[in-house]
Amino acid sequence: MRIYGCLLFLLLLSVSGISQQGTAPITVTDLLKIKNISGVTVSDDGKKVAYVVTSIVSDDKNPDEHSYQSQIWMTTLDGTSAPRPLTFAREGAAQPAWSPDGSTLAFVRTADGTPQLFLLYLNGGEPVQLTTGKSGASGPVWSPDGKRIAYTSSFNLKDYINDTLLNTAGSLPPYPLEKPGLSNGFLKKSAAKPNPDGTLEEVRAWLAKSEADKKAKVITKLNFQQEATTSGESTISHVFIIDATPGSKATAVTSGFFSFSSPSFINADKLLVEANPDSLQLPDRSLTSALYKVSITGKDLQLLVAEKNRRLSGATVSPSGKWIAYLNGNIQFNTFPTLQLLKLEPGARPISIPFDRNKGSMTFTADDTFLYFTSPSNGGTVLNRLDISTKKVSTLTSFNEGIGSYDLKTDKIVYVRTAIDNPFELYHADLLMNNAKALTTLNSSWIREKKLSIPEKHSFRNNAGMEVEYWVMKPTNYEPGKKYPLLLEIHGGPSAMWGPGEASMWHEFQYFCSRGYGVVYSNPRGSGGYTEAFLRANVNDWGAGPASDVLTALDKTVAAGWADTSKLLITGGSYAGYLVAWVIGHDKRFAAACAQRGVYDLRTFFGEGNAWRLVPNYFGGYPWEKSTYAVLERESPINYVQNVTTPVIIFHGENDLRTGVISSEQYYKSLKVMGKQAEYVRHPGATHEITRAGNNRQRIDQMLRTWEFFERFIR
Repeated sequence: MRIYGCLLFLLLLSVSGISQQGTAPITVTDLLKIKNISGVTVSDDGKKVAYVVTSIVSDDKNPDEHSYQSQIWMTTLDGTSAPRPLTFAREGAAQPAWSPDGSTLAFVRTADGTPQLFLLYLNGGEPVQLTTGKSGASGPVWSPDGKRIAYTSSFNLKDYINDTLLNTAGSLPPYPLEKPGLSNGFLKKSAAKPNPDGTLEEVRAWLAKSEADKKAKVITKLNFQQEATTSGESTISHVFIIDATPGSKATAVTSGFFSFSSPSFINADKLLVEANPDSLQLPDRSLTSALYKVSITGKDLQLLVAEKNRRLSGATVSPSGKWIAYLNGNIQFNTFPTLQLLKLEPGARPISIPFDRNKGSMTFTADDTFLYFTSPSNGGTVLNRLDISTKKVSTLTSFNEGIGSYDLKTDKIVYVRTAIDNPFELYHADLLMNNAKALTTLNSSWIREKKLSIPEKHSFRNNAGMEVEYWVMKPTNYEPGKKYPLLLEIHGGPSAMWGPGEASMWHEFQYFCSRGYGVVYSNPRGSGGYTEAFLRANVNDWGAGPASDVLTALDKTVAAGWADTSKLLITGGSYAGYLVAWVIGHDKRFAAACAQRGVYDLRTFFGEGNAWRLVPNYFGGYPWEKSTYAVLERESPINYVQNVTTPVIIFHGENDLRTGVISSEQYYKSLKVMGKQAEYVRHPGATHEITRAGNNRQRIDQMLRTWEFFERFIR
């Protein structure tokens, strides 16, 4: 079977065109050439596909800067029309949605700083703005008769309370807003004039103005850390509907002080919506959600399905309106949700579909016969098909590629494919994913000139008896008999998954291989893409167990004989920044290390990062609990800093509030106090997403700075 698998893998590479590589190396600035494809939507007649292309474009005023721009493109599936952009404005466009007759696209574009719905008529003319509400609009969904569009809009809670059209009764939330000593009445606009020397009400009015003028930020809620800043404001979302005619006025379908979102039409008169049903907590504090049915007039809100302490999400309605599919998940991060089907008839009970992987992007076929969905699996993201009648799931695509955004109509599937030869390209195939043909050449047009390194897949049994998969990439110009530096790359999450079908590291891996490095990466215990038991195998064990797995992958690669053991390197970001620090606190084999946006003290991470729930989810409690504190002490890399002998460069975005910056400062300062070789790089304005969606100059800076640091210690 192993020989057959290798032959199949090589066959796939040959089919994809890798066997006909060019000679030019991947360069760091090739990062700027990569075009991302998302938002795939096929017209109901199956003839046209619209999709979003995100490009990196240069700044006319500053040639050193490059920004992202998203535009909607279209092509026909019969080949009669080449791919072409439909939108051109500097503000870009996203979230395209076809009208049922295929004559019009609804999409989202920023207007006056707020996302709004626009209509683009395929028979000509410029896009026309449809919505104008100050709270914006997103997620357009057409009614089956093509007369209306449903969408979601988000509100600052205080604005919603004082909106006389949406909150006509002047009601207040039934849940406490956690402002000590005050009821929720403080959210209503006061008639008092701001006066710092006045009455209590006038002083409160003065303080409110101070907040409005951004002179103070008052925080009373638990989840106050966003990605780049802190906020004390609470938000809710509601579903609206509007006639698909310019000049129409939107009306609210949902109301009140709980968040409603993700509308889907059951029929022309009824919507399925997701909502938070917990009346005792702030909407942004509760993690539960349920599914409701509501009339487009806003009447007859009915609970369809809910479970205590469960999150029901990702719901999709079958074309006939007879079925819904949704995910029923635990509120913990490190578990898989259950795929469930519910027939929309009185007395029907949910049907659970066993499938031990994560699931997403669910779509029914036109005849309600099959449900398609994606799942990260063994290094790729595969497309699966559930037979509604037999409840059997079949996997249609390979682990060696990734299926991104997709849509299906009539007899075709249109999808974004990620593979070794190309990070993003649009394809179409039949409903069994046979006879695949490329629709675009957005990236292949320049990649065909490049010489790529092809990953080789391997696996081993770890010390817990679990199979761990890893991939080895030799230097691009590898010559037998020579020795090369070897870079151990580690993924974050900790529940992420890497493999040939995952696009985020495509460029970085190829870049280091083009620089003469070998690269090895693996999916250690705790990774997604495998069983839930594998996902949870790092509970109470973030350090030693996963470190053993990634180092075993390294050892087995070294055993092949071509790696220079005096030039071993290690890098990783987020959780992998944590694991890099753990490894160099316990292992001295590396010539140099790079730890990016990591967590180094799990006790402070609970306070400084918005991903703080990882602490109770993985370690069973909180830092003030003695048993948990002892585990956090044991698992925190800061407590092994005295053992570090490896030179290390540490990166962190200045505005990274997902992991926070304090423990990176503490880790760096500790190394410097002890005279260790350490360099600390902070990127101003950067968030946790710096290497994926951050400022492109900073992305290049970080990659080059990492390479330059490594070169100091291996050349």
